[in-house]
Amino acid sequence: MKNMKRVWPFLAAASLLFAGCSSSGNDAANYNDGGNASSAETASSAEYDRAPVQQEQEQREDVYFQDYGTHPFVSAEEDSLSTFAIDVDTGAYTIARSYIENGSLPPAEAVRIEEYVNAFDMGYEPPAQDTFAIHVDTGASPFEEDDYELVRIGIKGKEVDAEERQRANLTFVIDISGSMDQENRIGLVQRSLETLIGQLNDDDRVGIVAYGSTARELLPPTEVANRYDILEALYGIEIEGATNVEEGLLLGYEMAEEGFDPDAINRIILCSDGVANVGETGPEGILEQIEEYAEQRIYLSTFGFGMDNYNDVLMEQLADNGDGAYAYIDDMAEAKKVFRTQLTGTLQTIARDAKIQVDFDSAKVEEYRLLGYENRAVADEDFRDNRVDGGEVGAGHSVTALYAVKLKQEAEGELGHVTIRFQSPEDNREQRELSAPIRLSGKLSDETLFLAAVAKFADVLKASEPEDMASLREIRSVALQSAEGEEQEAFVELLEQAMKLRG
Repeated sequence: MKNMKRVWPFLAAASLLFAGCSSSGNDAANYNDGGNASSAETASSAEYDRAPVQQEQEQREDVYFQDYGTHPFVSAEEDSLSTFAIDVDTGAYTIARSYIENGSLPPAEAVRIEEYVNAFDMGYEPPAQDTFAIHVDTGASPFEEDDYELVRIGIKGKEVDAEERQRANLTFVIDISGSMDQENRIGLVQRSLETLIGQLNDDDRVGIVAYGSTARELLPPTEVANRYDILEALYGIEIEGATNVEEGLLLGYEMAEEGFDPDAINRIILCSDGVANVGETGPEGILEQIEEYAEQRIYLSTFGFGMDNYNDVLMEQLADNGDGAYAYIDDMAEAKKVFRTQLTGTLQTIARDAKIQVDFDSAKVEEYRLLGYENRAVADEDFRDNRVDGGEVGAGHSVTALYAVKLKQEAEGELGHVTIRFQSPEDNREQRELSAPIRLSGKLSDETLFLAAVAKFADVLKASEPEDMASLREIRSVALQSAEGEEQEAFVELLEQAMKLRG
């Protein structure tokens, strides 16, 4: 699309900036060019297995989300190109799960469709040799009201075995302000990071910075062979005062820069509820520095905890600018997924500034709509502009984009093609492209049908219209027929809970 990528403010006023998954399946077309578990994970973890949040009737006065709008249908004759930055974030889906399981629907502005879809690992086949494999599936939408085809584009990154992972040089930056003084915040942070530490190798390193009203070093970079020292510092945290995100991050970057290892993964792990009230009151300074550190290969990933007073906008934008991923941790099951099952992908980047461009054949496609990625839009002419930021992909990560496509009569064969452009994390001068055709394949696979149900559910939540109960029933029917495995079946249960809340 021809709209320029938008830069969104963190909050409505500058002074509030710091205010206070798997099943395998067949695709229609595929194109290919640890340490031990933590010993402290005992039955006591049960108290953290579900993070409680307040009910809707208790107004959340300090919860910040940003409405990025909704992509419309676009005429292929007027604009055949659709361009966006890859996004592997999943925070919006986990936030919705937290809302629903605690008795209320998420606000419409909290819904980012792509993060619902990308919360599920569909078991795409990894590339045989290349950085990415592209998987394409097309077919009629399963929903009666829809008169369009669905195009699913799945991108699978190369996998890296745990024993082949680069050495990790991590800096934990932990929010210890008063707002974190809850079991589903600091307690869950501690147990989540303990899970991460339990998966690291002895020669990996961890340093810890904590911030409340001010920031301070809790632990200098320490080899994980000294696990006891790391855990002692982690569990020795005491909650204090106000929240200075700026000072905490800058001290974390200072520690990471001093201990920078060119042969290792240099990554900051920020754990916070995003709510802050001390420090920089304008976004330009801190964001510019984060981007500069990312160019020096010191990356930032953000992990959100808690609700009720929570800044989703800040956490997501920090990760986007820091060339990292954003996830929301609502319970220990999600923590184990992110920090154990997907650890290598969480830590090791295989591609930077990755962008996707889809070129539809206007002789066959009347119009199309990209489902989600509104805040990752890139101007078509910037696809090959190396100065324009894309997204980062970790080892083994998968990314899915869904398009609703209205075809012209008697359209058949190829509908267009998809191209992914990216650069090596080691050399930002090396730009590569991979392409694949988009062919009509008839009937959608069960995997795509399930993702269609997930995307439709997100679309309904985003529209927030009471008359959508009929749509929810149809979504449930499609999801029930296509869901496979525990994670997908849990989505069906979540959908049923949402239906009860919608009434």
